Amino acid sequence: MLVSGTGGASDEWTHVADPARPGADLKPDPSAVLPSLARSTRVCAYDRPGTTRLDGAPNRSTPVHRPTTAAAAAEDLRALLAAAGERPPYVLVGASWGAMTASLFARTEPARTAGIVTVDGASPYLEDTLSPAQWSAWTDRIRAGDQGEGLEAPDYPAAVREVRAAPALPRGLPAVVLTSDHPWDLAVGGGSTWPAWLAAQQQLAAELHARHITDTDSGHGIAVEQPRLVTDAVRDVVERVRAGQGR
Repeated sequence: MLVSGTGGASDEWTHVADPARPGADLKPDPSAVLPSLARSTRVCAYDRPGTTRLDGAPNRSTPVHRPTTAAAAAEDLRALLAAAGERPPYVLVGASWGAMTASLFARTEPARTAGIVTVDGASPYLEDTLSPAQWSAWTDRIRAGDQGEGLEAPDYPAAVREVRAAPALPRGLPAVVLTSDHPWDLAVGGGSTWPAWLAAQQQLAAELHARHITDTDSGHGIAVEQPRLVTDAVRDVVERVRAGQGR
């Protein structure tokens, strides 16, 4: 189950970036994560409420309640899976904000979760690794960047509280954490936030007892910049699940 980043619809998983044309529009490609995974396993992506397509068009989903919490997003995912008749267990793949949704779903639905992959995922430990000034400035920036009524507006402080209040992830859950290695910065609160991002990723990987892939040759958008890495990580988790090497 592929869970996109903030505001992102399902086409984040069917498109790739052109390394020869930085900044160009993403293009659909058979090497993208979803079509690549579909060659070996069933794979699903979805348009969360309040997200938009890559061309800027709104998706056909309902408006989202705002601010958007991880708990609300996890409940939407439960409803989607039930309506679609998709039977568990699931391997959850969360990119950026989507990792908060995937993590909370896994914690609250352990019997239905077979594995987890985070793709430069938002880590609840970022509140600890950023300075108080940086964390406050970042959450202020997210609120200031609100895109309008009905569109997704992540509430990171609430999401962190929700994840930390939830049960621990099942021990032995097959997991992979992919982390960007091209420095990028939240540019808030003074000083670089890049070391804090890396530290939060390291703590997330330790909590998950995950294989941590840090040599990604990518910025934050690993799924579109290096789709093969994401595909291989998901296949690794799926194969471990099928081999009975999970919990």
